[in-house]
Amino acid sequence: MPIQPIRLFGDPVLLTPSNEVVDFDKELRVLVADLIETMHDAPGAGLAAPQIGVPLRVFVWDIDDALGHLINPTLDLSDDMQEGEEGCLSFPDLSYSTPRSMRVVAKGWNMFGEPVNIEGSELLARALQHETDHLNGVLFIDRLSPENRKLAMKEIRQSQWFGLAQDSGTEPIVKLSPHNTFGIGL
Repeated sequence: MPIQPIRLFGDPVLLTPSNEVVDFDKELRVLVADLIETMHDAPGAGLAAPQIGVPLRVFVWDIDDALGHLINPTLDLSDDMQEGEEGCLSFPDLSYSTPRSMRVVAKGWNMFGEPVNIEGSELLARALQHETDHLNGVLFIDRLSPENRKLAMKEIRQSQWFGLAQDSGTEPIVKLSPHNTFGIGL
């Protein structure tokens, strides 16, 4: 399977909600394989289809030597929160303390169309939330406090990769999360 280029902040595909997967076919299995290979090559702990320019509700993760994928996910989040460093392959070398739910139950399907339930806490819960956000057009910087978002945007503007998004004719857009942030980052 070929390694795909990862889309950087400023690419409109990262801000666009993804489409539901309706065909659980060979093309979907190839997409999952491409995501896994690209994630491992980067290297990263998770990767969503929009990050390689495919607007479908598919993501993969590799947390604590547990490799997985989920299609058309929905999340049930715990009320207890965690703060922890979070980064993203679409934001090279950028990480900030980001609030997330401590535990999550993710429901969806595998690449064969079979129902899947994933229960995760701490790092796995963070990854499942982060990648599902990508499918909804939400970026991790949308979850930062106003002060940290301002610092992150300054760091992004000063980065070498930021010019790549500008050169492609797209200006980065920062939007607030449409999801409940539990009063954090508003």
